[in-house]
Amino acid sequence: MRQIKDELKYQKSELEEELRESYEEALKEPSFSDLVLQLTLSQRELMKYTSSLEECAEEYVNCKNCKSILECKNKMRGYAYLPTMNENNLSFEYQACKYKKELDGKVAYKKNMQTFEIPDELLNASMKDIDTTDKNRYPAIKWLQSFLKNYGASQKGLYLYGNYGSGKSFFIAAMFAELARKNIKSALVFWPEFLRDLKASFGTDFKEKYEAVKKVPLLLIDDIGAEVTTEWGRDEILCPLLQYRMDAKLPTFFTSNLDMKLLEEHFSCGKKSIDVVKAGRIISRIEQLTDQIEMVSINRR
Repeated sequence: MRQIKDELKYQKSELEEELRESYEEALKEPSFSDLVLQLTLSQRELMKYTSSLEECAEEYVNCKNCKSILECKNKMRGYAYLPTMNENNLSFEYQACKYKKELDGKVAYKKNMQTFEIPDELLNASMKDIDTTDKNRYPAIKWLQSFLKNYGASQKGLYLYGNYGSGKSFFIAAMFAELARKNIKSALVFWPEFLRDLKASFGTDFKEKYEAVKKVPLLLIDDIGAEVTTEWGRDEILCPLLQYRMDAKLPTFFTSNLDMKLLEEHFSCGKKSIDVVKAGRIISRIEQLTDQIEMVSINRR
């Protein structure tokens, strides 16, 4: 029994010696020694983590010499694998670098913009990127600037119509992005596809999707008039949505290739019948919810 204890003691001593030698060898690297000097643990404890600390030291020095997130040499771009002290215990975790934190801060506002089948690039829209050289755009630009300046007062939304590719959706998305930076939530909905998706979601998350769009503080119904008119989409989905937002005084925006007269014709022609009365109800609500501006410009797509 004594021989077994002696053997175990010898093996333990030999292991500690190997750990010490490995640790002291690692200390010859300046990056390693700089890193461990910041840790309030004894050498006896630190040498148990030599291999992990060596990995940390490599990423630590990469970060010290890095000029931008695009130059990141670490295993996870924008992160460094580093030791953390917690009540005299050492743990290791990936931590975001200053460039990653800065980048996350710049795009954090996008979390306030919910999209349904809207191109991702619209989330990058900005008022400063709007082309102001085209005089045909001036009325829309002036309107958006006024809305931003007076947001919080009782305001109508905008029905922005004009030719394909004139930048209508970009305009509204840019304004929503400005307000998202002030933590104001919005939804941008490509209407034709949203209706198809909503219909397919019966029995699953239909109510969740519909309620999110109906009650969001700012709503863009994009490309209205491009969908196939059905009694269900017009009377059961759109009409109650518009009525709710009108009663709640929630700013609602629309983009379309159709003026209001053509949009009314569009809504009057259902799959089974012509119904000018129900089409008129939709148009009446849109007119109460919005100002109307035509924007004709070159095709920018």
